[in-house]
Amino acid sequence: MTNSPHPAPTGPFVRIKDLSGGNGDEPVEEIRGFATVADAATFARRYVRDSVERCRGPGMDAEAVLAAWFAFGEDAEALDLDGEHWTSGAEIRAFAAKPPRNRTERDWRALDPRKDLADEDEDMPGEGGGEGE
Repeated sequence: MTNSPHPAPTGPFVRIKDLSGGNGDEPVEEIRGFATVADAATFARRYVRDSVERCRGPGMDAEAVLAAWFAFGEDAEALDLDGEHWTSGAEIRAFAAKPPRNRTERDWRALDPRKDLADEDEDMPGEGGGEGE
């Protein structure tokens, strides 16, 4: 028996952490269902990039953006059972220094494995929106 509040990972996954301090170092969410660790890393990178941009205000320099992100943003890390991983540490200063060149750099939703689950739920017959309801 384990006392862990999180189920044991079974493949590549992403941990999301709220940097505003409400949960300490505990992740607020673990996202599973990635086919490869590269997919999980790309998702995590885009997720962090989007979080940084949501913290960026007009005229803010890189240090102010970084301070806002550490105070209000969300961090993500991609992990694999084989020890491969991606963390924001190597890129966070570059993210703060320059806005992304295009929308794709922030589009983590396109890679979110949970969207497939939502799509399956919508396809279920008798689940609302049908005739006679």
